[in-house]
Amino acid sequence: MIEVNGLTRTYGAHRAVDDVTFRAEPGRVTGFLGPNGAGKSTCMRMMVGLTPPTAGTATILERQYTALPNPGRHVGVLLDASAQHPGRTGREVLTLGARTMGLPKGRVDELLEVVGLTPVEAKRQVRNYSLGMRQRLGIAHALLGDPKVLILDEPANGLDPAGIRWMRSLLRGFADEGGTVLLSSHLLHEIEVIADDLVVIGRGRIVAQGAKQELLATAGTSVTSTDNQRLGEALAGQGVSVTAVGQKLRVDAEPIVVGKVALQHQIVLTELTSAGAAGLEDMFLQLTAGDAREGVAA
Repeated sequence: MIEVNGLTRTYGAHRAVDDVTFRAEPGRVTGFLGPNGAGKSTCMRMMVGLTPPTAGTATILERQYTALPNPGRHVGVLLDASAQHPGRTGREVLTLGARTMGLPKGRVDELLEVVGLTPVEAKRQVRNYSLGMRQRLGIAHALLGDPKVLILDEPANGLDPAGIRWMRSLLRGFADEGGTVLLSSHLLHEIEVIADDLVVIGRGRIVAQGAKQELLATAGTSVTSTDNQRLGEALAGQGVSVTAVGQKLRVDAEPIVVGKVALQHQIVLTELTSAGAAGLEDMFLQLTAGDAREGVAA
C-alpha cells in the first residue's frame, strides 16, 4: 500500500505540490494522471525520498521509503529510464542491483527473460539501447527484488504496441497477485485499459480521484440520432445537460435514460454508448484545462 497525506513541496513562492492526499491499494493498479508541470513527478520523487517534502508524509507499506530495510526488496521504482549508466551493459546494471540487494546471480537471468531482453542485448552497453529497451531494463530493475509495490513514471514511453501490451499484462498480473501498482502515464487509453483507480492532478492539487468505473460513469453517454436537435431539446426538457460534440451529443445521464426519452418522442437512435475512454479524456482535459501545456498530459 502507498499512503500519501498532505504532501506539499514549495520552491520559494511556487507551490509545485499542494496538499496531495491519496492511497494506492494492494491488488489494484492506480493510474496517476496530470499534464506537464502538474507536480506528478515531484510527488513520486517525494514518495521515494529523492525530494524532501515541505510538508506532509508519504508511506509505503506503512513506513517511509528511506526507513525500509533494503528498500529494493519491498518497492520497485522506475522514474527515468534514461538515468541508467550508459557505459554499463544491461546485464551489468542488473548484476550490480542484485548484489546491492543480496540477491542470487540467477535472478538477473530470470528478469532478463521476463522483460524480453536477449543475451546479445544484455551484453550491449546501455548507451546503445533504444528508449524501449531502456524501459524494459528499468522495469527489470524495478522487479529485481521481488517487491510488493511498484512506482513507475511513464513506463510505456518508447515501447511499441506489442511492448505496451506486454507491459499491461505484466502489471495486471502483478496487481492480481496482490501487488500495489502506482502508474503515471500520458497515454490516457492505456490508463483507461489497465487502471482500477484514478488520481488526477492539476496545478499541484488533486482534482479528481476514485475508482475508474465510478469516474467514467460521470462522463455520461454518447448518442447520435436521426434528429439530434430535437433529441437535445427533449433531454434538456427533462433537466438533462446536453453538449454537442461534432455529430454526436454528450449527455450527462445513463444510456437507459437517453433511450427512454428518445422512445417517448419517437426519435430513432443510430448510436448509444457510455462515454468510456473518450469520457476519460474529456474529463481529464476539463479538470486540468487551466494547467495543460500544448494539450499534452504527462
